[in-house]
Amino acid sequence: MRTPLLPFLYLCARFYSIMKKCLTLLVGLMTVVTTLTAAPAAVDSSLVVSLLTCSPGPQVYELYGHTGLRVRSAKSGSDLVFNYGVFDFEAPHFAWRFVLGRTDYLVAPIPYSWFLDEYRQRGSSITEQVLNLKPLEAQNLFNALRENCRPENRVYRYNFLTNNCTTKVRDIIENNVAGAVIYPIRADIGSFRTVLHEFTLGHEWAREGNDLLLGAAMDTAITQRDSQFSPIYLMRDADKAMIAFRGSYRPLVSSTSILLQEDAEAAAAYAADKPSFPISPLALSIILAIAAVVMAIWEQMRGRIFWPADIILMLFQGLAGIVITILVCWSAHPGVASNWQFIVLNPFPLIALPFVVKADIRHTSCAYHYAAAAVLLLFLAIAPLMNQHFSLLIYPIAFVMLTRAVSHLNLYRKHK
Repeated sequence: MRTPLLPFLYLCARFYSIMKKCLTLLVGLMTVVTTLTAAPAAVDSSLVVSLLTCSPGPQVYELYGHTGLRVRSAKSGSDLVFNYGVFDFEAPHFAWRFVLGRTDYLVAPIPYSWFLDEYRQRGSSITEQVLNLKPLEAQNLFNALRENCRPENRVYRYNFLTNNCTTKVRDIIENNVAGAVIYPIRADIGSFRTVLHEFTLGHEWAREGNDLLLGAAMDTAITQRDSQFSPIYLMRDADKAMIAFRGSYRPLVSSTSILLQEDAEAAAAYAADKPSFPISPLALSIILAIAAVVMAIWEQMRGRIFWPADIILMLFQGLAGIVITILVCWSAHPGVASNWQFIVLNPFPLIALPFVVKADIRHTSCAYHYAAAAVLLLFLAIAPLMNQHFSLLIYPIAFVMLTRAVSHLNLYRKHK
């Protein structure tokens, strides 16, 4: 029998593609292992160390960009990127530990070509700033990175604002140069929240979610060094930074280049695969407010409370309140303990729910609604005066809950 030529050629092409990928993977892993396990030798004068800054992506954890440290040697032929942003979603209790601020990240070296391919697929840009290091400084920095990558050293307790993939890179650079790194002074640094808002522009749910969970501490003024938790801010500061040593100064960065340009088409294709909420927070807020008013009018006309609505709303309020309570009371995350939105979103509705439903069915009054109306009115009155930037979502949520309480109280008055 004759073998069809087209399927045969297709199988050959697939086999070649798979083997090429396997070979690339094997070579990359061998390069990493060889580089890390090699005994420290004399100073490699061909070492070049670069700060890599990647532009933001569409995922929540990609919105702020990323930082890596590239080390390449013409002598050994190695070209690695040390990445302090490695984490495992499949790790035991990852989500719970993240909420509590007890997430562990690790540093891992990967071949530069792999790093480049990852961000090329995402459509992000990569900016390279070659560090102006003397051979001994570059060697010391490389040795420190290798030491960090040892199994007993590679894991660290991640903190988004104070100990992340960017601050770790900054700190290891500063600790291995001869002298002090002096950054140019920037004015109008703002707060942690203003920095976060800069990178969530156009991502409304990420912005409002942050604002819902983060407290008043995020609105206090921060230092320039604090702002360097952001990869983009560190890149800007490093560009004009100087290394000062015994009265002499030299630039921290010797040259800057764009390794990878942003690709709008690739970014759109990458983002299209990611889930997104079909409606904006503002539109949802308006719909909820209108629905609450319409339901209140309908209840007044029929003279009865639609108690299933109370179950849904109080369950939402209470469950959201549990999350905020955990963050306020037990989370190690900075900036969550002083969240005054706890006044609106707290677990107390879960305790009151059985009593409210029982009163609704019997058409009797419930003290919960008097307390809820008073607390919500007080919150709406003093919120503009408080030293916290509240999520736009908290106002319609408070309005909906207040509308429910007023509807109940008005019907109780009629039934007396």
